[in-house]
Amino acid sequence: MIEHSTATTCYAHPGRETTLRCKRCEKYICTSCAVGTPTGYMCKDCVNERKKIFDTALWYDYLIGFGITFVMSLVASILAGIAASFIGFYMIFFAAAVGGAAGVFISNITLRAINKRRSKTLFYACTAGVVLGALPVALVFFFFDSFAGFAIVVFAVITTPVVYRRVSGIQL
Repeated sequence: MIEHSTATTCYAHPGRETTLRCKRCEKYICTSCAVGTPTGYMCKDCVNERKKIFDTALWYDYLIGFGITFVMSLVASILAGIAASFIGFYMIFFAAAVGGAAGVFISNITLRAINKRRSKTLFYACTAGVVLGALPVALVFFFFDSFAGFAIVVFAVITTPVVYRRVSGIQL
């Protein structure tokens, strides 16, 4: 008796035998084409289709997000630097407290301006706006009042992840 074996191969790599299937489209996929999800493996085509659903940002949202976070971070870091130059050593604690509050305020204004649209690169643009807004102020304060410059760095280190987390989080 002759056995007939039907070898299944990957749709993208016909030379590779596989038994793994995409959970969405049921195509055969090899391990290099498989993308793990919490409910099973998907092919790269299905994953890319699903990613498009979540990227809702328009081209001008990048400019708006970066511009608002840059200007607001610039203003907030100037105010924090001026206040920190009068406080003394306790300015580090002041900068940390103000940094968290400023991060929440900046992210709320930014979310309102971009109408809560989402994109991973938009989140990076907003984060870059916060860092680049605080950077020139930190440099100026380092040259004139080194301790206040350190407070601005603490301010930026606290504000940046707060803005990224709140802008990238799911907002209903």
